[in-house]
Amino acid sequence: MGRRADYAIRATLALARAPERRHKTRELATAMSIPGGYLPQIMAQLVRSRIVTSVAGPRGGYALARAASAISMLDVIEATEGDPTAGECVMRGGPCRWDDVCAVHVSWTRAQQALLLQLSTTSFAALALLDADLDAGTFVLPPDLARLRPTPEPTTGTSSDEVP
Repeated sequence: MGRRADYAIRATLALARAPERRHKTRELATAMSIPGGYLPQIMAQLVRSRIVTSVAGPRGGYALARAASAISMLDVIEATEGDPTAGECVMRGGPCRWDDVCAVHVSWTRAQQALLLQLSTTSFAALALLDADLDAGTFVLPPDLARLRPTPEPTTGTSSDEVP
């Protein structure tokens, strides 16, 4: 995911946290640490994708175009960056094709499918609730997510050249 999608997710989350009103660009940029000069381009993409509405004028601003529960993270990523799984083959550096399978193709494809499923089933309503819990200090990270990477094996004090 690139910077554009990152900023779009932040802005959409800010809108989902207070869906009852319109938000000005400056307010969104400040609240979510998004460069103010860059945000109008991102918001325009979200408006074109019918995720956000825009009203001009002193009482205008941005609001969600539909309920936060009906907007997924995948919707926002696709609106700003396109298909998050499109790209190059990890091993060969060219376009990824099924007719020219590499050693990591099956595992990589399964991982991408899992990512797409998670992104498509994560709504901005759920994210707004989680964000409120984080702000309140009431969120507890589930134990299975405490470490995103495997813990390194403990060292035994022998070098890799020594035979145990």
